[in-house]
Parts: sequence; structure tokens; C-alpha cells
Amino acid sequence: MSVDDAAQEVTSATSAVWTNHIPAEEPPHSHPGDDMTVVVEGRVVLQFYRREAGTLVPDGEKVLLDKGDVGYIRAGRIHDARYVDACRLVYVHNGAFAFLPADAEVG
Repeated sequence: MSVDDAAQEVTSATSAVWTNHIPAEEPPHSHPGDDMTVVVEGRVVLQFYRREAGTLVPDGEKVLLDKGDVGYIRAGRIHDARYVDACRLVYVHNGAFAFLPADAEVG
């Protein structure tokens, strides 16, 4: 990196960290570690699930996270995510990240 490159101001609008595509929806899944999500921009709706007789059933009301909100999901907790608006999110995980599909039909 040149001195000129280092001197250029990097903002959320110009940073390459935001160039990855985020899907509009994530199916029910869990993570092996605790997950904290900070919503930098946009809105995301989460639904938690529990296993019941070999299928998934909603567990509680849907949770809306808006710009500036922080969400916490404990390790192994099954959830989905629907991105209502284009989102910029910061994820913090305790340990290695993995996306573990729930492998069950949603009831």
C-alpha cells in the first residue's frame, strides 16, 4: 500500500468491506457460537424456532432489528433472517463462525 492510498479516507460508503452480497433471506439455521449482530443500515426480521415432533415451529414473536439496534442469539438457537431493506451488518461471534442448516420442515 502506498502512502497516498493509506492517506485516503475510508468511509462506510467507500470501504470494500460492504461489497459482498447479502441474501434477502436466510433459512432456519444456527451457529455453533454466540452471535451478536449490529445493524449499521437497514432492517432485518428474525424468527426463532424450536423443534417439536421432528419439525420446526415458531418460538415467540418475530423480532425486528432496525438501524442502530443490536441483536443477540445464543449458540445453537435456531433462527431465520429476512432482510426488509438493504442491510449493512456487523457480526461478532465468540469462536469460529459456521452456518448450520436446521434440516427440518418449518411448521
